[in-house]
Order: sequence, then C-alpha cells, then structure tokens
Amino acid sequence: MGIKRNKLWTLIAAVLAALTIWAVFSRSGEMSPAEILQTLRSASPGWIICAVLCTFGIIVFEGEAILVILSRIGYPRTHRRGFLYSAADVYFSAITPSASGGQPATAFFMIRDGIPAAITTAVLILNLIMYTVAVVSIGVVSILMRPSFFFDFRLASRVLIVLGFLALSGLAVLFFFLLFHQTFLFGIVSRIVRFLASHRLMRHPEKTLKKLDKANREYADCVKLMAGHRSMMVLAFLYNALQRLSQIGVILSVYMACGGSAGTLPDLFATQVYIILGSNCVPVPGGMGITDYLMLDGYGHLLDETRAFGLAVLGRSLSFYCCILISAYTVLAGYIAIRKKHARGTELK
Repeated sequence: MGIKRNKLWTLIAAVLAALTIWAVFSRSGEMSPAEILQTLRSASPGWIICAVLCTFGIIVFEGEAILVILSRIGYPRTHRRGFLYSAADVYFSAITPSASGGQPATAFFMIRDGIPAAITTAVLILNLIMYTVAVVSIGVVSILMRPSFFFDFRLASRVLIVLGFLALSGLAVLFFFLLFHQTFLFGIVSRIVRFLASHRLMRHPEKTLKKLDKANREYADCVKLMAGHRSMMVLAFLYNALQRLSQIGVILSVYMACGGSAGTLPDLFATQVYIILGSNCVPVPGGMGITDYLMLDGYGHLLDETRAFGLAVLGRSLSFYCCILISAYTVLAGYIAIRKKHARGTELK
C-alpha cells in the first residue's frame, strides 16, 4: 500500500488538521476548548449516543454496499470484512488529497481476501458510481427543499458549492464510462506496457500483456454479471445514500443534543448537504479547512455565532476525526491479522 508514502500523507493530514483546528478556534473569539468540553458534558446522552451510532454508520453502510455487490457476483464476504474494506477507504480518503484515495487500500484487503484484481476494480468503480450518484441525488433534494439557502452562503462558499456539484457530476459520468468501456481502461495500461517495452524499460512484456488480457476478460464478465442485477445496484445506491445520511445525522444529533429545536432540522439538513457538496470541490485531505469554513458560514445563518461554532467543532469531531480514528484502528488490526496469517503460511478467508 506504499507504507512510506502513506506515512507522509498521514503526517501532512495531521499538520493540516492541527492548523485547521487552530484557525477555527482563533476565529471563535468567545469559546475555548474547555467550554466546548463543558457543552459536551451537559449535552443529552441519548442524542450523543445517536450521533455516535451515526458515526459508525458512515463506515458500516459503505461496507454493506460493497458486500451487496460482491455477494451478487459470487464473492460473499462477512460483515466484518465489509467494515474493514470501508474503514480502509474512509481512512485513506481522509489523509490523501482525493475522495477516491482510499480505493487502493480497499483493493489491497479485497485482493488479499482472494478476490481477483479485475473483479475488485469493477466492484470498486461501481461502488464509486453509486456513492457519487447518492451524493448528487441528496444534493438535488436539498436544493429543491431550500433553494434560497444557497444565496445565504458567502460568495466564496457559493463558488465552492457549485464547483463541488459540477465535480461530482463529472466524476459520476467518468466512472460510468470506465465501468462500461473497459477496453479503454485496459487499452491505456497496454499502451504503457508496450511503451516501456519499446524503450527496454520492461522485461518480458508479453507476460504482462497476457495477464492484462485475462484481467480484461474477467472485468468484462463481472460487469455483465453486475448489469444483470438491477436490484443489487439499487441496494448499493441505498447503502451509499445511508452512509451520506449518517454523516448528516451526526450533525443533526449533535444539534439536538445541545438543545436544538426539532423545527430547525430541515433547514440544518439542507445546509449540511450544501456543505458536503462544497467540500468535494478541491482535492484537500478530508476537505480539512474547506469543510470547516463552510460549516461556520452555513451554520451562522441558522444559529448565533457561539452555537454555530460549538456545532461545527463537536459535529466535525465526531463525523470526521473520531471516524478516522475508528477506521485507522480497524485498518491497523486488519493489516496485522494479514501479516500474522501470512507468517503462518495460511490464506485469509
């Protein structure tokens, strides 16, 4: 998985997180970390539990989406493995400057579980499509619910939201193209292999090309099989939608835990969706800095400055930082388990 490179990205993400937290608190003016902790202590335990469950839902539902696809094409895996696949995606997407930065890490565990690389690629591309379509669909619903809220954001935020929506829509089209036009995808790789061979930078290219041809056939067969299971695609879409709704649910639950009004929930829901759209516009690890800026801007139109700041800090802490810690622990445990199995000369099932 490129251990050294991932360590570097982890360090960069940690520095960026520290700078973001410092910038947010320096802007607050009135609230200190101690006051944030006091707010958390006085919060409703029931709603905090709900927020924690939603935090786990961010990981669980993506894993279930992957498992549904795998099961329908003949590669069933346990719910534990699904949680690991999702945790790898969540963690590495958060520390790399790409929303799909976690896909190679997820692929690593899937291939180690005996799923062919070509099948893994097709499954992850389909899941990316369902994820992107889910985010865009929820975004459209939010726009229809509260179209005027878009203009409540500052100009810079509105630009980020528009760019994020366009970027996600473009990615959905790109992923659809790659999924159903595998000859283009494998053709690029074949041309690279031939280029390296022609410049004597690769030995025995025929072996590599033979493997690519086999992978191409497996990929094509997998796509045809998936296309025949429309119910599987619907379920994968719904699970990805539930993942995004879980992320929003963390914010709504924290808001209610801190004494929020149920009548404001639809407005907060729509605002949070705009924030999610805007956070996808720039390739920054975990959207750090951008998401926090959008949160403070968006919440400021619904709540007073102190409450908006508290909601941004507590909501982001659970939906992002705690989620990363859970994912990191899961990935580390999964990687150690693989190393132990490999040392014993057995294959992980």
